[in-house]
Amino acid sequence: MFDVIVKEDTGEVLAHIHCNERSCTVGKARGNLIQLKGWKIGGVHAQIEQNEKGIFVEDLGAGIGTLVNSARVDTYGPVRSSDEIKVGPYILNIGVAEVEEVEPEAAAAPVHAPVHAPAQRRVEEEEDYSPGGVVEETPEQLEQVVQHLRSALPEVAQEGGEAEYEERFMWRNRIHRQLLRMMDLRRTDLDSMDESALRDNALKLIDEIITHIGERLPSTIDREQLAKEVLDEAIGLGPLEDLLADDEVTEIMVNNAREIFVEKGGKLQASSVTFSSDLAVLSAIERIVSPLGRRIDESSPMVDARLKDGSRVNAIIPPLALKGPCLTIRKFSKKKLQAGDLVAFKALDARMVMFLTMCVMQHKNIIISGGTGSGKTTLLNVMSNFIPVDERIVTVEDAAELQLNQPHVVSLEARPPNLEGKGAVPIRELVRNCLRMRPDRIVVGECRGGEALDMLQAMNTGHDGSLTTAHANTPRDLISRLEVMVMMAGMDLPAAAIREQVASAVDIIVQQNRFSDGSRRVTAITEVTGVESGVIQMQDIFRFQQEGFDENHRVRGQFVATGAIPEFYEDMRARGIGVDLTIFK
Repeated sequence: MFDVIVKEDTGEVLAHIHCNERSCTVGKARGNLIQLKGWKIGGVHAQIEQNEKGIFVEDLGAGIGTLVNSARVDTYGPVRSSDEIKVGPYILNIGVAEVEEVEPEAAAAPVHAPVHAPAQRRVEEEEDYSPGGVVEETPEQLEQVVQHLRSALPEVAQEGGEAEYEERFMWRNRIHRQLLRMMDLRRTDLDSMDESALRDNALKLIDEIITHIGERLPSTIDREQLAKEVLDEAIGLGPLEDLLADDEVTEIMVNNAREIFVEKGGKLQASSVTFSSDLAVLSAIERIVSPLGRRIDESSPMVDARLKDGSRVNAIIPPLALKGPCLTIRKFSKKKLQAGDLVAFKALDARMVMFLTMCVMQHKNIIISGGTGSGKTTLLNVMSNFIPVDERIVTVEDAAELQLNQPHVVSLEARPPNLEGKGAVPIRELVRNCLRMRPDRIVVGECRGGEALDMLQAMNTGHDGSLTTAHANTPRDLISRLEVMVMMAGMDLPAAAIREQVASAVDIIVQQNRFSDGSRRVTAITEVTGVESGVIQMQDIFRFQQEGFDENHRVRGQFVATGAIPEFYEDMRARGIGVDLTIFK
């Protein structure tokens, strides 16, 4: 039998754990006696074993390894009480001598779990907790926490004054730590709770903690706001909850725990909110990706995901992100945008809407082209509304974000590899599979690789009316990019054959651009007319003519028709179908 003290790398004692057996394991899986959380920690990270020669530590090859006195080890022993065993961001001390020096309050504190589920462990000193379950901290401990939190505070001035924000920041983190301790002490079974039950349970515990603190909580701090901040950090996305609820915010960019930027009105600006630590950012990322069956750790430090409302999420963590965990959220509007909304936003005009509606209804293959953040997916969602309700639609995406209104929609989503690097299902395989699903329409969220070849083949083999997006600055650049993406499929096709495929498959290119003032506009609607002398021929039907800037530095211009009439309009008129040619004047 032996005792283990768990500390943060700052030296703060988090837990005093007693092992009644001759061995125990350390890791983030639920079966470990010493359960720690963090992306650097493996499911079963290390083992501590006692024999006649002493106590030995063995690294089990998970996570980023085990260090003893700053040196990486496979097996180390006998362990002395002064040895520092580093597991991720935690330091373990093993032996009776170290345990006896720990104050009761510090010994009773549970392992701090940076994700939504607090660490599950044995608590031997429950009598050190007050009857209400709230841990009483000594003045010395509180001062240590205060100094640690001061060092973690952002350097920028915050809303309400820097001193007031600093005070609220420290109380928020103290109550958050108490909440995790109480949930651990009361053996709260988080896995059996749905989201609303978990939120209600956590809120009751937070109210209990704040009531217990009583008059020690400064009167300048709004208790309801403080409870909300603690609740958001414990089981939500922390300070991002308010940003997600703000309709003016269209994008959230977390560069690290202390540096968060948002996009409002197409312009970037620094946000006043911060996370308490990098571990809190990691917790938010894990809460997003875990329900989707995706993972983020050292072996897979990048992930694409989505929120429940369809907002697109990208996360990247150390060692690839040097400043700390980085999170980018592109919000989807809570209101389902219609074509009229885009006209009101001056993204295009009514004539262009009429033309695109006719293109979709006449089963023309359309590619929406544009740069990052130019509004391609939004326009794709709007154009999908023009598809008749009696058609079967199959969508293929990396991370599902399309929101189609039709009753007959099948949504397919690519799958990343598992822990063993197997089981990945890329978009290209899904595109090939959806051809066997009897689709009337195929909608691919974005072509960025070899799936472009399969998409072109689908367009050329009876699946007319397909829609997709791609990154390009102009319609001519898109044609070049399509050629490159087809080559990425690994097929040794001559350039002439690729161009013939592209010219035969693609009917309309809609170019979307984001301007310097943050506005997004359809800058060109172009028809692909064929191949001549090895060059794909195109003609603009509509284009946006920029005419400078107004007094508010907003882009000024107008949408104009070039006078060219699309070939399929001529065909429709020849077949006796009524068409409105006045929109091209």
